Amino acid sequence: MGTTVLPSPRLEQDLLGAIPVLTDNALARTLGVRVAFTGREGGVSDGCYGALNLGNHVNDDPAAVAENVARAARALGADPTEVLVANQVHGTRIVAVRDSGPAALQTARAEAAAGADGFLVTVPGALALLCFADCTPVILVSPSGSFAVAHAGWRGCVGGIASAAARALAEADQVSPAALNVYIGPHIGPCCFEVGDEVAVRFRDAFGPACVEGDGRHVSMAAAIAADLASAGIDGRRIVSAGVCTQCHPDRYFSYRASGGVCGRHGALAYRSER
Repeated sequence: MGTTVLPSPRLEQDLLGAIPVLTDNALARTLGVRVAFTGREGGVSDGCYGALNLGNHVNDDPAAVAENVARAARALGADPTEVLVANQVHGTRIVAVRDSGPAALQTARAEAAAGADGFLVTVPGALALLCFADCTPVILVSPSGSFAVAHAGWRGCVGGIASAAARALAEADQVSPAALNVYIGPHIGPCCFEVGDEVAVRFRDAFGPACVEGDGRHVSMAAAIAADLASAGIDGRRIVSAGVCTQCHPDRYFSYRASGGVCGRHGALAYRSER
């Protein structure tokens, strides 16, 4: 397993169906794995949820959310019945999906509904979707085509969810963590992510001083996650970040802070088709 050498990771703006995304087209061509970070465009929701809200927990019209999720699934080449979502709880639990088919997907959905912030998928035919509005999306891909999608809020980040996902993926595929590609999606940047002294200390203690910038209270989630991944053996040259601050660009991405807490959710998605 895992003999393919992945192309160097990159994120480029593209249109999948009618949905603008950040994606890696070379990865999709080489491996059949499509990773995508959505924004606000391409959906049917109105108002503060407009337009591609993928979160079903923010008081948006459930029919609109279902249509948005279906559009996103089809854009990645998946059937909407293959979508996996989670009740995200800002923790470090990762649900593993090692079998395909309706029964296996339903089991994974039930596990994720109990509270989870990541999926590890080792089979084709399962689309992992996690939702964001300032927190940090992380997608990891193995040379075999297995992948993990993780939701790194600050608690999950300090708890090591990124490194846990990397270790789990490498172990599942029996490959070196250095062979994995890592994609960090749009999230709140250090320009805007000001935290209290206690939280800043936790980041410095966990990941070193480089992840806390400026006055010592502005956290770089990308730097913290990179340090966490390095502890798991990830090659830094295999990490690419979107480099977009969601709070600075609320016209393009949902931002909990910019909106005062009432907004939709954009997504991090990964899917492997049968080849």
